[in-house]
Amino acid sequence: MTRTIATELLFRNDARTPLGRLTMAGFIRNSAGVRGPGMRVLGSFAIVYLLDGSGCYSDAAGRSQRVRSGDLLLVFPDIGHTYGPGAGETWSEFYCVFDGPVFDLLQQVGLLNPARPICHLAPVETWLQRLTSALATPPALTTRERVLELNRFLVVLSEILSLEADDGGEQPTAGWIAHACSLLGAHLEREIDIKSVAAEVGLPYETFRKRFQRAMGVSPGRYRATRRIDAACALLQRHELTLYEVAATLGFSDEFYFSRRFKQVVGLSPREFRRTLPLVRDQAEGHAA
Repeated sequence: MTRTIATELLFRNDARTPLGRLTMAGFIRNSAGVRGPGMRVLGSFAIVYLLDGSGCYSDAAGRSQRVRSGDLLLVFPDIGHTYGPGAGETWSEFYCVFDGPVFDLLQQVGLLNPARPICHLAPVETWLQRLTSALATPPALTTRERVLELNRFLVVLSEILSLEADDGGEQPTAGWIAHACSLLGAHLEREIDIKSVAAEVGLPYETFRKRFQRAMGVSPGRYRATRRIDAACALLQRHELTLYEVAATLGFSDEFYFSRRFKQVVGLSPREFRRTLPLVRDQAEGHAA
């Protein structure tokens, strides 16, 4: 089957921080996956999020598993692996490669667990937006900027790993959390009653609040507030919108309050963030994780 492979490299980075680094990230449409006469050893951590299609994953630990759209593969530095579509199947992915002490620590404490290399994240649109918003930042030039960028990625990665750790990879628990996250991330321009979200996922409010905090590391209200800033990052890429219009679109009472909240989360003012956005996305060809 002939495939026309399309790639988009979001960034490439060789600079390290004391915590670690994000090496590269991007998209591959109609990928052939990672195949060869032997298993590949990447030498870094990576995530591979299957956006569309299906196929197989195998690794040197003896695992072999079917995967489908919405499955996220965790690649470990020293574990040989292969993945990709089978005959008559397609495979389109988002990937991010990373390494460093903070990720080694996550593996040591069992959050990055080679025994659980696959998890399912749905809906795909929600989680892809979370991942790309975390990475859609101005070029990180100083150590401080690189650490802030790394921290934004760690927040999303930790949420993903917490979903798995909360229930050992079983989907019923992860399902209600994913549903709650989807509800909390919707209609960001409106005020919502968190109790209504609890009712929607079938839990008493106090039970919902405590379980959500335990699984996600933040309260439902704080989670929603952070999603508003994620959405602001996406809107700021539309240069025809004024800062006032971005603030109003997301329900902020005024531009100055929006700017203050944005800087608290991102580490840059909206104006500073936007000023370097044209340099963010490199349309050069990338290479699969």
